[in-house]
Amino acid sequence: MYSLMSSSPSISSSSSSFLGQTHFDSRTPNARLPTKDSWICKCVATPPTETTAHMTKVSRNANMAKLQAGYLFPEIARRRSAHMLKYPDAQVISLGIGDTTEPIPEVITSGMAKKANALSTLEGYSGYGAEQGENRLRAAIASTYYGDLSIEESDIFVSDGAKSDISRLQVMFGSNVTMAVQDPSYPAYVDSSVILGQTGQFQKDVEKYGNIEYMKCNPENGFFPDLSTVSRTDIIFFCSPNNPTGNAATREQLTRLVQFAKDNGSILVYDSAYAMYISDDSPRSIFEIPGAKEVAIEVSSFSKYAGFTGVRLGWTVVPKELLYSDGFPVAKDFNRIVCTTFNGASNISQAGGLACLSPEGLEAMHKVVGFYQENTNIIMETFTSLGFSVYGGKNAPYVWVHFPGQSSWDVFSEILEKTHVVTTPGSGFGPAGDGFIRVSAFGHRGNVLEACKRFKQLYK
Repeated sequence: MYSLMSSSPSISSSSSSFLGQTHFDSRTPNARLPTKDSWICKCVATPPTETTAHMTKVSRNANMAKLQAGYLFPEIARRRSAHMLKYPDAQVISLGIGDTTEPIPEVITSGMAKKANALSTLEGYSGYGAEQGENRLRAAIASTYYGDLSIEESDIFVSDGAKSDISRLQVMFGSNVTMAVQDPSYPAYVDSSVILGQTGQFQKDVEKYGNIEYMKCNPENGFFPDLSTVSRTDIIFFCSPNNPTGNAATREQLTRLVQFAKDNGSILVYDSAYAMYISDDSPRSIFEIPGAKEVAIEVSSFSKYAGFTGVRLGWTVVPKELLYSDGFPVAKDFNRIVCTTFNGASNISQAGGLACLSPEGLEAMHKVVGFYQENTNIIMETFTSLGFSVYGGKNAPYVWVHFPGQSSWDVFSEILEKTHVVTTPGSGFGPAGDGFIRVSAFGHRGNVLEACKRFKQLYK
């Protein structure tokens, strides 16, 4: 700023140039300033004014503040990036996030390419489609996966993936429901429940959110909860084959689960995203269980079958028989949610889905699944040979390895630091997952073999 200060008669050239030789009218004697022989105008620096960011008057959703740290998989990616900065020359192998790595079979991509090319013609162009999905694809899903289960085309809602539908279902259920979840389980179930306001605060002493029923699944109970100890909730999330443990529930277990939901008047949300990996006689759909259509919703996906993790295509089955306490069909509400929040899956993705369900596409998907199952066997054999207790793998692309008495994040850090291999800490899936790590079978064969070689060097 500028200030008038007493000074010597001398004036710097810069000050002189700035002030110039201004003269005032002598006819206004009271308006005179001191002459430049006794005063100068000098530039004086002042501290910069501290700016305060503008804040709106909108309060933050208090439920967002309940969430703990970052979502599990972005946090793993952050730590992976930090490790790569620390060891820029290391060959880091990722067996953490369950992202597919092998190319999508050409019979499937050619279907998408054909649709994409058709969009550049008048005859082949299409804009908005039905929010529920193209009828041909809905019919193909019904006949392929539910052919003898009395699931109709109109019961199926095609989407951009199971994860998206989990959140849409939570929006439909609203904030006033109670929820049960396997412990450990896929983090999206719990986090979406927190965001919707269904839970209490996070209780750090037990690593759980209030108002969620955690159904403990561990080696002692065969990774199936003791339902006699589970309190009644409105919604039950259940994944089989389970992510992360890899366990597939038996027909007898699922029969008990359906009866438990029916006795309690609960709705069961059943995640079957890994059903194609089942290699024994475990049910591939909850609707194989008598009475399930009266209590269950099923979500599924092409992500892990056809390599569609980036293409994004899944579906949800909401049977007409599923009713609220007042007799209103749940499917009508889900249809309204879909029509309000979603403009339908990409028509190119849906063309890929139709290609997946052709005879050639199904054969190609089974080959992809078979490749990852071979990876799983390699990882299982590695940790078993090292003396670890190893679970999962048989019916899922995940291996669940026990490190008794150790923190999952500590094991994760040790493996990353000493082998440059990314895994997933079990505690990220729930408190019952602590002491375990999940090793994903999604990876190039060479990387899986190299990772297993490093595991043997570390734990020999």
